[in-house]
Amino acid sequence: MGAVTAYDPAAEHERTRVALEAAIGRLVELVGGIDDMEAPSGVPPWSVGDVGAHLAAVYLAYGAAVPGEPGGEGIDWETLPGGQDGTFGERIAAVNALSVGLIAGAERKRLGAILAERGAAFLRGSAGLAPDTPVPAPWYGPGRAVPLAAATGLMLSETLLHGLDMARGARRPWSLGAEEASLVIGQAMVTMMPLALDPEKAKGVRIAFDLALKGGPRLAVVVEDGVATVTRDAPPRPYDCRIAAAPTAFLLVSFGRMPIWKAIALGRMRAGGRRPWLATRLSELITAP
Repeated sequence: MGAVTAYDPAAEHERTRVALEAAIGRLVELVGGIDDMEAPSGVPPWSVGDVGAHLAAVYLAYGAAVPGEPGGEGIDWETLPGGQDGTFGERIAAVNALSVGLIAGAERKRLGAILAERGAAFLRGSAGLAPDTPVPAPWYGPGRAVPLAAATGLMLSETLLHGLDMARGARRPWSLGAEEASLVIGQAMVTMMPLALDPEKAKGVRIAFDLALKGGPRLAVVVEDGVATVTRDAPPRPYDCRIAAAPTAFLLVSFGRMPIWKAIALGRMRAGGRRPWLATRLSELITAP
């Protein structure tokens, strides 16, 4: 488990785009088959319709951020209720609270069409751009931008995870494959894990994690006194803890869709190295919004 595979940024980004397009198609089909948008979803207290509205807002934000696409319907992402000085978690909470109200009432009957249109806008606007093209993301902080590769990976992550949340609420099937999860981890989490670090909990902490995902990617996650760095295929170095995991299980655990004990019991995650007991600290230090 955890063998390193060759990493071609452009090729991997293209595979992520293909996976995103396919996932959006599956999502639109799922939404079209849901009759009760008020049913509880897999992320309480949101309803199935709330999750769909949130996802539509994510598509709107990233679609408006890429070149050649219209703005985000007059939403000022820079001045959210969390404030310019708000923490990462506070700003994401403000975005989430705003997003569920952007599509309400009878308009939620059009969620499938809205998601299809906005997902296509992102793919259209980002076509042909290099993976390292900066994409404005002020909801993460004033003036913040992320590489296009991360934005595409985040779009895929949101589609897969919130598709699962809606499917659980509607009692419909939904798949999340290992290759899709690997693309999310390799494209998005390298950028997002440092942003999601809890600086208070990380004060005075010095831990190096070797995160080995089955089939790749392999990440060095180093936390040093309030700062986290994540490096793909890093040169050899001493690590405190090695976490070997199946990509889908790691993604689900990271975003609270599967308890870590279940991933361990199923043999999909295990810890090793000289201080294996530190494995649980990773999710304490770097939390999903």
